[in-house]
Amino acid sequence: MLTKKQKELLVFIHDRLKDGGVAPSFDEMKDALDLKSKSGIHRLITGLVERGYLQRLPNRARAVEVTRLPDDIAGAASTPKAQPSPVANLMNKVSEHIADLTTLPLVGKIAAGTPIEAIQNDTDFLDVPASMLGNGEYYALRVEGDSMINAGIHDDDLVIIKKGNQARDGKIVVALVDGMEATLKRIYRRDGKVILEAENEAYKPRILTPERVQIQGELASLMRTYH
Repeated sequence: MLTKKQKELLVFIHDRLKDGGVAPSFDEMKDALDLKSKSGIHRLITGLVERGYLQRLPNRARAVEVTRLPDDIAGAASTPKAQPSPVANLMNKVSEHIADLTTLPLVGKIAAGTPIEAIQNDTDFLDVPASMLGNGEYYALRVEGDSMINAGIHDDDLVIIKKGNQARDGKIVVALVDGMEATLKRIYRRDGKVILEAENEAYKPRILTPERVQIQGELASLMRTYH
């Protein structure tokens, strides 16, 4: 059985898809349901997917479709609607222009310097152009520190990470050290050791045994805001 908010969100998504063929953004869903954060929308969508009312479509921005409606609202939702007004048509066109945005979890800060505690569990969300992504699963992190500055990665940048537990030598990765410290570095393997190397002469490479290092993903893209 769905909660009231789950039903409201399901009908809202259904109506938007029916009117314009484009799913609403997380911000639009949040405003429509009068929620304070996008994390609440994420939980509602997850619940609807688990119950079989929504389906996520891989490798597409805002990729959800309604697979079924509850019996008590299916009839009302299928009632023919009046033609959209000029304002609605304009809003649909605006939605089409921004439909290439996809929402990624922004899971915390990553150290590009002295390692900090492992990636935070409190999750926010970030809308990014789908063109910045390829196949696979992604998440975003905010950079803290200057150890990767020679690679063009500055303090407070947002990095887009492709999830994975392997990477070729020379790639920039999120590495979890001893299960407790997360850092952004280039990775190399030499003489049975794992080397996490900075892109700043002020920082020395960290040379570790393989069992101490877990790769959490590889750098895919970067976003920067100028204030």
